[in-house]
Amino acid sequence: MAALAVCGLVVAAIVMRPPALGADRPDNAAIERTRKQIRMLDDLYKTAIVLVTTHYVEEDSDLAAGEAFQALFAAMKEKGWHEVRLLDATGDPIEEGNAPRDAFERRAIKSLKNGETFVERVITRDGRHYLRAATPIPVVLEKCIMCHANYEGVRKGQPIGALGYTVPIE
Repeated sequence: MAALAVCGLVVAAIVMRPPALGADRPDNAAIERTRKQIRMLDDLYKTAIVLVTTHYVEEDSDLAAGEAFQALFAAMKEKGWHEVRLLDATGDPIEEGNAPRDAFERRAIKSLKNGETFVERVITRDGRHYLRAATPIPVVLEKCIMCHANYEGVRKGQPIGALGYTVPIE
């Protein structure tokens, strides 16, 4: 009888044990909402960069749209909204800070260069779930070469970088 009681306590302890950090996964609806939010942010940022470059960058001494958006990305992170950063896909980043930093970013760059348009992964950091995603930045304007001479010879539409997102899953 005592052995049965001990077995019952062991089973109860296993069943009632809280899940390990990161073991639980947010529901699919929450992930889909976050994915949609990232796609909206991606359209907004990329459209704005093209508009700024088209209308305000005339000479190589002008502030590059990428530099302006680095400041915008920093402000979004500082305010706690989300993280986004430029990722180099050429293997020769103009700014060393744009080189892929981890396995997810390296895998994302490889996948984007192979034609994928959205790479994602759910992560848990400090007990909170996030959707990491990356989307390609293709060469879309001849003006891009004005500030990025290393892009010369890159075909229009070919990804030379990516935007890497880390967005909380609500």
